[in-house]
Amino acid sequence: MGPTSANSCPARLVFVRSAAAKEKLKACLDSGNVDKSMTAPVVAIIGMDLEFYDKLNVLFPHTDAKSWFVGKPDKIKETAFRNSTLQGAYFIMAVRSLGLDAGPMSGFNADKVNEAFFPDGKVKANFICAIGYGDTTKLFARGPRLEFADVCQVV
Repeated sequence: MGPTSANSCPARLVFVRSAAAKEKLKACLDSGNVDKSMTAPVVAIIGMDLEFYDKLNVLFPHTDAKSWFVGKPDKIKETAFRNSTLQGAYFIMAVRSLGLDAGPMSGFNADKVNEAFFPDGKVKANFICAIGYGDTTKLFARGPRLEFADVCQVV
């Protein structure tokens, strides 16, 4: 139950599991992500609902938060993207807490994914995430991380 701004919860997930759905997804993937996605038991498409604000009367009932977004497409897109990304990160943490591997990816054609999995146009793909048990022989060692002082300031 990780937070989102104004409890907006704009993420929408599609779990791609069937052979037919995987074939639809395969046509949308960059070549480097095909094997990873097709061999995973499930691939989640983390989308962002561009009409998320219609549910704010339920999710954030103590004020008229919907009015913050109506008629403001740039604010809608920015909020949906930022907060669906947060929700996607929470999702990855939940998957990993269950002992599964999660492989988030952005190597796909978003327009094709949207057409195939979100045809009504209200939801747009943010990123995808393969879920399962990875092949440890194909994993890279954990990459280096930057030092605190390289990325943070205390003011």
